[in-house]
Amino acid sequence: PSYFQDKAVKTGKVVRAICLMDHPIPDAKDSKSCQIIISGRELNRSSDIYITLLSGIHKVVPNGLFLGLVSTTVETGDPESEIQPGLNLLGSVLEKFVEVSDTYAPAEAGHSDHVYVSRSYDATTHFETTATDIL
Repeated sequence: PSYFQDKAVKTGKVVRAICLMDHPIPDAKDSKSCQIIISGRELNRSSDIYITLLSGIHKVVPNGLFLGLVSTTVETGDPESEIQPGLNLLGSVLEKFVEVSDTYAPAEAGHSDHVYVSRSYDATTHFETTATDIL
């Protein structure tokens, strides 16, 4: 949507945290990678919270370090507090980077001008909705 902003409409916001850690997720049995989805219903939210852990075996960080990703769709005026349940699962964090991004969807299907605009990345960390959108 960033290339054709006049052909996209704002749909909301996503908050994402990228966390550098020196350990796997404490309650994930020393897994070098995992994905956890906390149901929004569990937290009295509309949106789920997505947590992904990656490690040196994925070549995204040096061996011995871990990368934790936590994200959700923003529902309040305090986005970082909305991902706190996911951040709590990560345990101690060496460095944390948080970003709130606007999300967009195509304003029209693109049949008339043959400009097909995809949706923004949503809060999911497994790219399922993005893959579905472009297929």
